[in-house]
Amino acid sequence: MSDRAPQPVERQLPTEEARDLLALVREIAQREIAPRAAEEEEAGRFPREVFTLLSESGLLGLPYGAECGGGDQPYEVYLQVLEELAMARLTVGMGVSVHTLASYALATYGTKQQQVEHLPAMLGGGLLGAYCLSEPSSGSDAASLRTKAVREGDGWVLDGTKAWITHGGIADFYTVMARTGEDGPRGITAFLVPGDAPGLSGAAPEKKMGLKGSPTAQVHLDGVRIGDDRRIGEEGQGFSIALSALDSGRLGIAACAIGLAQAALDQAVAYATERRQFGRPIADFQGLRFMIADMATQIEAGRALYLAAARLRDAGRPFARQAAMAKLHCTDTAMKVTTDAVQILGGYGYTADFPAERYLREAKVLQIVEGTNQIQRMVIARHVAGPEGR
Repeated sequence: MSDRAPQPVERQLPTEEARDLLALVREIAQREIAPRAAEEEEAGRFPREVFTLLSESGLLGLPYGAECGGGDQPYEVYLQVLEELAMARLTVGMGVSVHTLASYALATYGTKQQQVEHLPAMLGGGLLGAYCLSEPSSGSDAASLRTKAVREGDGWVLDGTKAWITHGGIADFYTVMARTGEDGPRGITAFLVPGDAPGLSGAAPEKKMGLKGSPTAQVHLDGVRIGDDRRIGEEGQGFSIALSALDSGRLGIAACAIGLAQAALDQAVAYATERRQFGRPIADFQGLRFMIADMATQIEAGRALYLAAARLRDAGRPFARQAAMAKLHCTDTAMKVTTDAVQILGGYGYTADFPAERYLREAKVLQIVEGTNQIQRMVIARHVAGPEGR
């Protein structure tokens, strides 16, 4: 492989503090994350010590308020941090995104007392979160979830199974959506469940084609008892809380997708400038130059799209349509760019000696998580053309 170092991403950052923050993230990524990424992904090892370091460095609560242990950073900065982390290893970037998603409900809808009691540990105390919405029989149709929370005395008893949970079985806290009332979205309530609650257990992690270092597992709730002080928001408000969280979470996935795509492009360019055929580097051949140009353009477009959505969010303006567009475009871009990176490396791209094949396997899941790209198209169409069946 060429010694040619990838060119750093040109970033527009709002403050000097943000520039220093990104420099710190790049240092951690290059020193602590990237060197072990291939080996640990192959072994299916989750780097919990990296998340401890990120927490100690103030990087697990960036978009939340400083009064409760957050970093008080705008989303446009937080998402670029995610991109840098995902560039080094998608397991880490996505893990931070999911942790931020799991913290969202309490940080946004919790009472002041709940936030003071729980957020400092969640955002900067070394804890790791998981977000529990999907179930074995309710994925895209999340409003049909069956996990129940039944009132008992001054608390609740939760029973059911959640599926496809990132950090399932290893998280320290779970934001759980459970049915407390009628069928449909109005009967769902959000709860903050401790990871060590009696009756909560994680199944064996799923055997996945990619992202092997990030545990994905079913979470079983068997008579889990919690106090009413762990109910987030009002009864019946859980589904709207979940959708609001996903609007922000989709931007996290978009940023991670661009980080993965950037890593694939950097590798493809390094290989193409070193590999020689017919007496010259293969990067000199127009067919490959056009592929590289297209890859770079789509990455830059995706970065601009997720940042435009983030700036709307930071300004307090509606951004759901733009978040769906960013998730759709950026994850489709990651799939295309990683596929082209394998093609540029040729036979070497299909071997585990280079990370291109791992990038390709990892990219696929980004088109599925936090709302499939078919769901994103439905969301976008509703905003543009109005609801179906009018």
